[in-house]
Amino acid sequence: MSISSEASVTETENELPTHEVLLSDVAADKVRSLLEQEGRTDLRLRVAVQPGGCSGLIYQLYFDERVLDGDAVRDFDGVEVIVDKMSVPYLSGASIDFEDTISKQGFTIDNPNAGGSCACGDSFH
Repeated sequence: MSISSEASVTETENELPTHEVLLSDVAADKVRSLLEQEGRTDLRLRVAVQPGGCSGLIYQLYFDERVLDGDAVRDFDGVEVIVDKMSVPYLSGASIDFEDTISKQGFTIDNPNAGGSCACGDSFH
């Protein structure tokens, strides 16, 4: 048991930090589909929290080719999700899904850290 613990510690030291954001299989499939449409396999899904919106903070999801210093990365079956170091605490335990219904289409974020959100659902505090 101590041998495997040592091995995992060594591997972790060489890797980028990870985060606790979850990406559903449906959302991962949608990201893959969008990347295929773009013809870009070098892009990652970046999730960030920025000041703004009527509740104080807004989510940003976009494709990024860069991995910046301090970024936390997690792989979901070939789809890399990146979170900047300032956003990690706000997004810990958040789940990203993709909805495609008659009333709504798009990525959704269920965030247990959000104390409340605005009526439109685009921002939180």
